[in-house]
Amino acid sequence: MKNKKNYRASFILDMRGCSEPIDAIFTKLRGIVTDFGGDIREFKALGQKTFERAVNKRYLSGEYVQIAFGADSSAPTAIREKLRLDKTINRVFIENC
Repeated sequence: MKNKKNYRASFILDMRGCSEPIDAIFTKLRGIVTDFGGDIREFKALGQKTFERAVNKRYLSGEYVQIAFGADSSAPTAIREKLRLDKTINRVFIENC
């Protein structure tokens, strides 16, 4: 059995043109983390924040979410890969805690 490490994942959601309620996206994120063996320790919906430097003039702010979880060392890569093509996820940052 592998040792679990502590991680904090930060997500920036792109809700433009999304008909899904935000709570459904939160549930989807929780499910993806647990699908890859993560046990969620803390979930924070940080709300809408304006970007310091907007790359796209039509996309000036995003919904921020943080999830603290414990998982095997392969989980962060698997989570990033799973969300890579998801249009509602603009950015994914996963760091060791």
